[in-house]
Amino acid sequence: MRLIFMGTPWFAVPTLEACAAEGHEVAAVFTQPDRPKGRGGVLAQPPVKETALRLDLPVHQPQRVRYPEVVERIRSLAPRAIVVVGYGQIIPQSIIDIPALGILNVHASLLPLYRGAAPVQWAVANGETETGVTIMRIDAGLDTGDILLQEATPVGPDETALELGARLAASGAALLVRALTGLDAGLLSATPQDSTRATLAPILRKDDGRIDWRLPARTIHNRLRGFTPWPGAWTAFRGQTLHVQQARPSLEPSTAAPGTLLQARNRLRVACGEGTAIEIIELQLEGRKRVSAAAFLNGQRLHDNERLGDPAN
Repeated sequence: MRLIFMGTPWFAVPTLEACAAEGHEVAAVFTQPDRPKGRGGVLAQPPVKETALRLDLPVHQPQRVRYPEVVERIRSLAPRAIVVVGYGQIIPQSIIDIPALGILNVHASLLPLYRGAAPVQWAVANGETETGVTIMRIDAGLDTGDILLQEATPVGPDETALELGARLAASGAALLVRALTGLDAGLLSATPQDSTRATLAPILRKDDGRIDWRLPARTIHNRLRGFTPWPGAWTAFRGQTLHVQQARPSLEPSTAAPGTLLQARNRLRVACGEGTAIEIIELQLEGRKRVSAAAFLNGQRLHDNERLGDPAN
């Protein structure tokens, strides 16, 4: 089948590779422009561009896909279908109307749950035990298109968003190939979403990573897993930002005020809400190296009843 692929992040790479491996004719790959990266500001290619060049596929990087000249370029390529995975721009109706089989999107949730930019992160942060991938037809709404295929998967109790995302990227690629085959053969029908069940997964912001120690330990742990690697889980320690890199809910309860540091030998726990506590495994003070809790305790002399975060919390 003659396709156009539109995507940008690493999550989209398995789907592009699967389309090419399946023998589909990828007429062009559209991805975001190269962006400065790191302290040096060196231009970095999006992962999809790197993959497209490796596969010897033509690459286009328009500033805005809605520009008339870009729409006409897509129209001139005459794709039977367009595949979109994390492209990063809203697809206008002028492009939605071009391919006969529509625009197929790989979305990392069981729609209509977790519509939006960060479905994997919010599913983990909210403690979901199951999520999945959906192949849908894009329409003018935000992840509101008709569903073609879905596949569910359990979420591990300690699985991070990064780990889950890698699994969903692979399963989404396989599901997209199945959808293309079914559509091409006329054997696949679309099902409208039940918008009354819809939930949202908005783009992450730095403040989402701020730890509220009044929450139960399990909730804090879920948010840490969901917001790894960004925005992470962070708090304040003696006027500095402290990043909690790895932690686990403690089996030992606590009656101390939320945020209170609890030291026992080389272990570091923090009191949380509802009489719970969380054990910190690895942490990192702003501008310093990531260290174990034991190393942190060796370098810091904790005061009695010392607390993390805003004292008002």
